[in-house]
Amino acid sequence: MIRRHPLAEQAAEELLRRIGSGEFTLGSKLPGETTLAAQLGVGRSTIREAVRELAGRRVLESRQGAGVFVIALQAAEDWDKVLRKADISDVLEGRLAIETEAARLAASRRTPGDLKNFRYTLGDRKRAAANAPDDWYIEADLAFHRAVVTAAHNAVLTELFDTFVPRIRRAMIDMLTLDDEHRYRHDQAAHEAIADAIRAKDGELAAARAREQLSAARSSVS
Repeated sequence: MIRRHPLAEQAAEELLRRIGSGEFTLGSKLPGETTLAAQLGVGRSTIREAVRELAGRRVLESRQGAGVFVIALQAAEDWDKVLRKADISDVLEGRLAIETEAARLAASRRTPGDLKNFRYTLGDRKRAAANAPDDWYIEADLAFHRAVVTAAHNAVLTELFDTFVPRIRRAMIDMLTLDDEHRYRHDQAAHEAIADAIRAKDGELAAARAREQLSAARSSVS
């Protein structure tokens, strides 16, 4: 019987355990809310919340007028958890995928406002790289990279980057700790080269320079 708080999370975990044990098989229909509530010792509203949680984790599916069905035997790993577990190399490879294509698109889509943002964020980054504390420098660096991504004017790429930012920030802290020669702070020219290629509307060159900069960052801590 479920007794501890929060009840909905406890109920969801119990349902997941039963699915994993084979009590509820793939494709099968769950018992009704009243039956499950009695089995788990909770209210029907708690069961509804638990079902919603497992539906969000792509284990259950509610079908109008038919009931709730098992569509997977284990929960898809939470995106935040994936990011927390990712090592620096994984983070940089993810950034390569996002930012290389963003730079390519930005070359053909950038606006005068985007170019102004490049000038502002590059200036900020240069000043921070010279003598600012690590956390200030990290924020200045991220601001420039986000300016490149937003200049692509692709909502999906921007959302991916923004979701990725907390893990990027932690990776950068680790990278700065490992980078004894401070090469990562002193690659301002590589960042300016990305902006120059976008400004020149050369998509292939912009993508190549974005790839080179991130690959060099990876090499500096490998």
